[in-house]
Amino acid sequence: MTGGVLCSGSIIYDVHVRPVGPTEWGTTSLVESIEYCVGGNGASTALALAKLGVPVRLLGAVGRDREGDGLMEILSRAGVDTAAVGRVDAATPASVVLVNEAGDRRILHRPGASQEAFVEPVTFGPGMIAGMSHFHLCSLFILPRMRAHAAATLAGARAAGLTTSLDTNWDAQGRWMQDLESSMPHLDLLFMNEDEARMITGFSDPARAAGVVREKGARAVVVKLSGNGCAIFTEDREMCCPAFDVDAIDTTGAGDCFVAGFLAALRKGATYEQAGRFANGVAALTVQSIGAAENVPAYEETEAWIQSHTNRL
Repeated sequence: MTGGVLCSGSIIYDVHVRPVGPTEWGTTSLVESIEYCVGGNGASTALALAKLGVPVRLLGAVGRDREGDGLMEILSRAGVDTAAVGRVDAATPASVVLVNEAGDRRILHRPGASQEAFVEPVTFGPGMIAGMSHFHLCSLFILPRMRAHAAATLAGARAAGLTTSLDTNWDAQGRWMQDLESSMPHLDLLFMNEDEARMITGFSDPARAAGVVREKGARAVVVKLSGNGCAIFTEDREMCCPAFDVDAIDTTGAGDCFVAGFLAALRKGATYEQAGRFANGVAALTVQSIGAAENVPAYEETEAWIQSHTNRL
């Protein structure tokens, strides 16, 4: 894979609170940190790609408010092309991310401008795809209007000469395969975590889940296995890449950073198995601090860290 990555997805103003234990209404709890971060699948993936040295253009929507201004400034400063990000009258999407001592999280989310994004399928004109070779749909289920346009958008990307990928994410509406199936024939890569794979296919076993979506047209499937790394399935191979042994502080956005690492490695000429190992390294680095993509090191620094650390057995 050469050229840059065109990302479309949610762009969210995140507030991370840690650590959060059991609480009761009408009380006050003291916490160690409250951090303000770039969030959302689109913004996190794009920011991680930029930090890894990949040219990246972001599509999405934020409000005409100070939160939107702040997000655009951070993304632009990191090297993300934000010219295709729409500014709308709705509030910038926002989340409060409650993180416990184990690094697990609970998210309170206001969709805001995400409900106004992608009213029509993305048009892949010369200006949109200039310098790009791959289209990644970062969030399907969190973008209500994209559900109806995902297949047409992915088909348009392939018609424009781009390779394609999609990261499913959680479906709060519970429609899963109903809204995803039509996109499968237009996907070179499908990313799911193990819970999403189970909800989409009905199978907990990654290989059986991957078989279902491959039969529906997805060419290759990557199942993110959290602390166990990832499993990759193609037409003729099944590969398992173990995770790295680190202590997780905050897992928010780790899946998005994993995807960015995978796509960045492919762009460098890596095999799928090498890309899986590199992506595991990117994810391992991000979970060791608050926030997500803001903590991704440069590509060479990530490679050096991977070489000096061991995988879990």
